[in-house]
Amino acid sequence: MTVFVTGATGVFGRRIVDELTDRNRTVVGLSRDADGDAAVRDSGGVPVRGDVLDQDGLRSAADAAGDRSGEAVDAVIHAATRLPPAERTTAEYWERNDEVRREGARNLVAALGDDVDRFVFPSVVWVARQPDGSCFDETAERYPDRATRSAAEVEDFLADAAADHGFDPLILRTGFFYGPDDHTTRSFAENLRSGDLPIVGGGILGRKDAELSMLHVDDAGCAVAAAVDAGVTGLYHVVDDEPVTVADYLRTFAYLLDAPEPSRVPWWLARPFAGKDAVRFMTSPMPTSSEKFRADVGWEPDYPTYREGLEQVVEAWRADGTLAELRGDEDADTGTRTNAVENTV
Repeated sequence: MTVFVTGATGVFGRRIVDELTDRNRTVVGLSRDADGDAAVRDSGGVPVRGDVLDQDGLRSAADAAGDRSGEAVDAVIHAATRLPPAERTTAEYWERNDEVRREGARNLVAALGDDVDRFVFPSVVWVARQPDGSCFDETAERYPDRATRSAAEVEDFLADAAADHGFDPLILRTGFFYGPDDHTTRSFAENLRSGDLPIVGGGILGRKDAELSMLHVDDAGCAVAAAVDAGVTGLYHVVDDEPVTVADYLRTFAYLLDAPEPSRVPWWLARPFAGKDAVRFMTSPMPTSSEKFRADVGWEPDYPTYREGLEQVVEAWRADGTLAELRGDEDADTGTRTNAVENTV
């Protein structure tokens, strides 16, 4: 099987390429420059140059993919994004990401849709979070907002295009990513260390904490590869075992970083500084589960909760020097504090 992956040079995409090649799949990764070529090769894939926003270029890349792999492309994974920075976002940033998601999907279908068996799109679970904050599954009605509207549009587009082009769509709605090389995770850590990342709570006094469904990016890459390997199609939620409140997540992360315990502010006070999109995300519950995905694919996360996942993040940072950098080059080799994490929240 040959799999064509967009976003192959990113944090998530590199893991998809690595996991698929570990399963003896031939992976062709879309790249835009020499650094991207190297990233795809380092993950075990075959790089081809192209841009998801250039339909003609994608056709050339698809032809090159077949030439370089010696096989026809069987599946496409559209993992390309251009997410806004973790700091305050703007409409312009979201529009760029929307374009990559939406127009990228259209261009990929135009270039490859008649020739592939499956089209995989990693969406996000919070596209279907419920207005009352209740737990939801794959059957729940969606409630997209500005940050998730393009994800919903791609989901709908692929459902319609599948009938016209003859491929099977697979939508994998993932939880909120975190990992040692994830920009948002690093930004959270820096702001926790400086005391600039408060717990933003709902309600007038900010005492209501939203539960978020999380997913370590290592587990995300493994899940995509496992789904491709299993041959499943349709819609699945992919998250870890335990939704976590924003308060518990940030307090645990701060503890592991030896950072001050974050303060708490109500949403209305944080909104002028963080922006309405970030505040809405942090205060809107999205509790869901991977029950259906586990049953059909047999996947289990290596990091079943945020506790194990954050411990891995900090350990990775300890090993590569990031932890010492975050701590201002103070001694970061005094041993981990992971065993006491469950007692800190």
